[in-house]
Amino acid sequence: MAGVSRPAASSGNAISALWQDTPWMILPGTPDTATQTTLQKYLDDLTRKGLATNLQGVWLQSGVQFLASNQGTTPLPAASLTKVATSLAALEAWGPDYQFETLVSATGPIQNGVLDGDLVVQGGGDPLLVWEEAIAVGNELNRLGVTKVAGNLVLTGNFLMNFETQPEKAGALLKQALNANSWSGEVADQYQKLPTGTPRPQVAIAGDVQVVRYGADLLPKQILLLRHRSLPLSHILKLMNIYSNNVIAESLANSLGGAAVVAQQAAIAADVPQDEIRLKNGSGLGTENQISPRAVCAMFATMQRYLQFRNRTIADLFPISGVDGGTIDYRKIPQDAVVKTGTLNDVSALAGVLPTRDRGFVWFVMINRGTDLDDLRDRQDQLLQALVKQWGSVATRPLALSPNGTQSTANRLGAGDRTDAVRSAVDINTYSNN
Repeated sequence: MAGVSRPAASSGNAISALWQDTPWMILPGTPDTATQTTLQKYLDDLTRKGLATNLQGVWLQSGVQFLASNQGTTPLPAASLTKVATSLAALEAWGPDYQFETLVSATGPIQNGVLDGDLVVQGGGDPLLVWEEAIAVGNELNRLGVTKVAGNLVLTGNFLMNFETQPEKAGALLKQALNANSWSGEVADQYQKLPTGTPRPQVAIAGDVQVVRYGADLLPKQILLLRHRSLPLSHILKLMNIYSNNVIAESLANSLGGAAVVAQQAAIAADVPQDEIRLKNGSGLGTENQISPRAVCAMFATMQRYLQFRNRTIADLFPISGVDGGTIDYRKIPQDAVVKTGTLNDVSALAGVLPTRDRGFVWFVMINRGTDLDDLRDRQDQLLQALVKQWGSVATRPLALSPNGTQSTANRLGAGDRTDAVRSAVDINTYSNN
């Protein structure tokens, strides 16, 4: 059996601390004969298409057993497999239950439904503050008695709205969402997805959107009205990975300290050489982001082992073939594989875990260079189908590859139980007059 590397123990929420006696970064060794034969056929087919073998990265392992590889330890343009590193670094930093907080405050009292001052929104880096979430905030303001704001909408902190990262534009979207009378057709369509009977918020803001990038402490005295908590991190990561959402990935990476921090933390957690994870951003845009196939496998396996101590599985973070849509729509990936895709103009990548009868969980990565992306995707799917035929399929999806929850992330958006009033309207007025 191939040699393995073991992680050093660490403290706090570190994933590696939980697995100090368990190896997961596998060294190349003698390949499994049957697997290598199947892989060689795949590579030969690519060669006949005119694609250079040394530009095609593959890594296959079953548990701690090395199966086969091609350029497996060579960093290659990973496209959105970068989001595997971002997911791991986010888990390492915050844990799956972490929620980003958005704080809503007032600079004056509430009289006859009118907030006599500005509405101040302090962003906490929530990358999934979308229309449905803003509607929940508006409805809670209505319950506090706020129907109009005489002043401005003032934004501070790290605020995104509906995947818009420019604060002025994000603020304009929030202002629209808070007042149903100003909704666009897009907002109205998303509202229809909320539970029947959900109120339509009426918070009309008379003033403009103002962004305070520095010196927020110089604003007038603020009265905290609401705390809005995001969906838990695990749900944010699931949506990010299903749709390969670049804005979410970049937002998380920035909150973590940037791409270099993501690369470092992911390499440490998965116990792979730092040189095998080279990142310029957290999303995978651009060929400068390079990860070895082995490192991608190690990161996937690391998350799976960590999550089982948190009553979750890798399927709580990544799409399941035959269940979730997004970037795996219309693919012929074997049923119940948990995967992540990656695509650039000349890169097609696929990674994840494949349940099999004879080999158990097989961790796999394919990073292909070429411009016929549809053909590359088809060949990736065919390789996985050949491996399932070789090792046998499972009758039912293993619990270890089943998500913990039954309700989709999309159906949790806009839930009112994550927006909490801090004070009543009476308390606000009393506080304002002191």
